[in-house]
Amino acid sequence: MSSISILGETQLRALVPLDLAAIDQVEAAFRSLATEAVAMPPILRLDIPEHAGEVDVKTACLPRFESFAIKVSSGFFNNPALGLASLNGLMLVLSARTGLTEAVLLDNGYLTAVRTAAAGAVAARWLSRRNAKRVAVIGAGEQARLQLQALMLVRDIEHATVWARNPCRAARFAEEVQGVPCAPADSVNQALRHADIVITSTPSSTPLVGAEDLHPGLHITAMGSDAQHKNELAPAVFKAASYVCDSLSQTRVLGELHHAIHAGVVAADARFAELGQVIAGQAGGRRSDDEVTICDLTGTGAQDTAIAVLALARARQVGAGSIFNDI
Repeated sequence: MSSISILGETQLRALVPLDLAAIDQVEAAFRSLATEAVAMPPILRLDIPEHAGEVDVKTACLPRFESFAIKVSSGFFNNPALGLASLNGLMLVLSARTGLTEAVLLDNGYLTAVRTAAAGAVAARWLSRRNAKRVAVIGAGEQARLQLQALMLVRDIEHATVWARNPCRAARFAEEVQGVPCAPADSVNQALRHADIVITSTPSSTPLVGAEDLHPGLHITAMGSDAQHKNELAPAVFKAASYVCDSLSQTRVLGELHHAIHAGVVAADARFAELGQVIAGQAGGRRSDDEVTICDLTGTGAQDTAIAVLALARARQVGAGSIFNDI
C-alpha cells in the first residue's frame, strides 16, 4: 500500500512562502546542475495560440534528493480578461528509488511562481553589484511583483520603477508595491535610466530592451523568454554585456541567447557560464562594478524538483495535506 499526500494551493502558500529559505533551496538546485549528475530532459511544450496559451512539462532528478517532481505549468495570457489567473498547473512528486507517487501538489502554478522569483533573486545575488539600490521592473504581472519581492530579500533596494505596455497596470503596480517607493515610467528607456538592476518579466515577442538602454554597472535578469517566440532583449545587447544563463542547452533554443544566435550576433557554438557554475566557483560572475551583466532564466526542472521537495518536507513535518491510500 502506498500513501499519497494531496495538498492544495492554500496549504502550499502557507508552507512555502517566498523567503530566504526558498531562495537558498533554489540556489542549491543551481549548484547541483553544475556539480552533480542531474538527470534533466528537455522541456516538453504545447502551444495553444488561439487562446494565447502554453503548457510546459519540466522535470529533473537530483542525486541530493530522495524524490523528484514532474511539473505541468500552463500560462493562458487572455485569462485576466476572463477574471482568471494567467498561470496554473500542478506538480507530481515521485520516489527516486521506486517511482511511486508520493504527493500531488495542486498549487495552481504557485510553486512555479515562487521558484521563478527565487531564481531571479539568486541571479541578482551573484551577478548584480552588492550596493545596488535601484531596480527597474519591466512588466506588471504577478511574476513581476514576486521578482521585486524576492530581490528585496537579497539587496537593499531603495527605489523601484515599473514600465508595462498598459500604463494603467504599471500605475496600479506602483501603488500596490510595499516596502519601497515605486514610480511608473513612460518608456523602457526611462525606467532603466537610473537602475542598478533590471528585471524583465513579460511574454513579449519583440525586444523591449536595446543596447542604447544600457549603462555601466547594470545587471539584467531576463526571465520572460521561456519559449522560442518570446524575446525581451535585442540581440545587440549581447555585444555590450557579460552573459550567464540557467541552462545553456535551453537558452540556445528558447532563451534570449536563441535570438542572438539567430541574428548572427553570437556563434551557435559559443560557450557561456551557467548560473550554477558561477555559484560553484567554476566560472566567474561579475568582474567589475562597471560591467553590464545579463542572466537569462528559462526555468529548469531542477528548480521545480527543489521547491516541490521543500514543500513536501514541510507538509510532512506538520502533518499537512490529505492522505490517499492506494490499496
